[in-house]
Amino acid sequence: VIGVESFSGYQPLFKSFATDAIHVGSEPEQWNSRAVVPPISLSTTFKQHGPGKHAGFDYSRCGNPTRSCLERAVAALDGAQYCLALSSGTAATLTITHLLKTGDGILCMNDVYGGTNEYFSKIAAEFGLDVSFADLTKLELLKAALKANTKMLWIETPTNPTLKVVDIKGCADIVHEHNKDIIVVVDNTFMSPYFQRPLALGADICMYSATKYMNGHSDVLMGLISLNRDDIYERLKFLQSAIGTVPSPFDCYMCHRGLKTLHLRMKQHFKNAMAAAQFLEADPRVDRVIFPGLPSHPQHELTKRQCTGCPGMISFYIKGKLEHASTFLSSLKLFTLADSLGGVESLAEHPVSMTHVSVPENEKKELGISDTLIRLSVGLEDEENIIADLDQALAAAVSISKHIIFLHSLT
Repeated sequence: VIGVESFSGYQPLFKSFATDAIHVGSEPEQWNSRAVVPPISLSTTFKQHGPGKHAGFDYSRCGNPTRSCLERAVAALDGAQYCLALSSGTAATLTITHLLKTGDGILCMNDVYGGTNEYFSKIAAEFGLDVSFADLTKLELLKAALKANTKMLWIETPTNPTLKVVDIKGCADIVHEHNKDIIVVVDNTFMSPYFQRPLALGADICMYSATKYMNGHSDVLMGLISLNRDDIYERLKFLQSAIGTVPSPFDCYMCHRGLKTLHLRMKQHFKNAMAAAQFLEADPRVDRVIFPGLPSHPQHELTKRQCTGCPGMISFYIKGKLEHASTFLSSLKLFTLADSLGGVESLAEHPVSMTHVSVPENEKKELGISDTLIRLSVGLEDEENIIADLDQALAAAVSISKHIIFLHSLT
């Protein structure tokens, strides 16, 4: 049962989260008009009082009033001093990686979003960065993988798509003891600040693909970076402008608007995902369900120690082969077969042929990204409709097996 101040067994909910989401960055007093909703500032340039004397903004790539409203709101939700909004989650990854120089080492969780894997392996490595991957759920493997040139640790938790949970504090403590100057980055896209605050657990940088839960409506492409360190902020602020990885004012307005219902959305995502996960785990047509909110998850207790709850992400292995997974996905009616996640609508995807198609075959096999793995982003529809859709799609997949057996009997 979901309580008022916390989900049973998880960490207490962050104080005043809803209030901050609704009010920080939206103060009417910042505008002469006293607008309750921050206006969209489309101007690309701003009049100056004198040469080099502006009123806080000079050129929109360097700073924009609408973007500033969003950044202040996200910083508050992350318990951070600073936030930077970027044009996409990948742009955020690119900008953070530009903190490093040729010869520096990045140690990354081995199970991450396919785009992150692809960027580090095929682009960052080509520019002279020493990229390596390790299973960071095992702290002894983290210790063994650290090198003299390691300058950045990249954690994604829960991971995409197998939903492994990494001990953020455990990793940060080990890394900072090894070298206090190593930058610990946590991709917090799946959890959102409503369920997890990496900076409070020892991370130096928290980043998001805001395209997902932060905006929450599948209509904005954006990245976010939150942090507390002055020195890193100044470098990232310079890179944000110099590289030009900035979002549009309209997207900033939309994402800021989405944040105001984040607390409500995440509660319902958790509720619906728990019901769907329990249904799938009890179903004989399913081999295994991966959901951090289930006691069967290997890091369920860790999840409860470092998070306030769980998002709407579920991965599961359907019984059978590729044709069973394909039939299941093509038979869904409420769930939409599409990339991405974190929107109000339920989505389903096939990691091996969609989000993680660029990951080398040997790595997919090692990570368990097989033909029968299906990833769900459980939305905000009525619970009974969500489960009914999963049920009928599983039934369709089973009918394929019966059809194959029938054909075999004829031969």
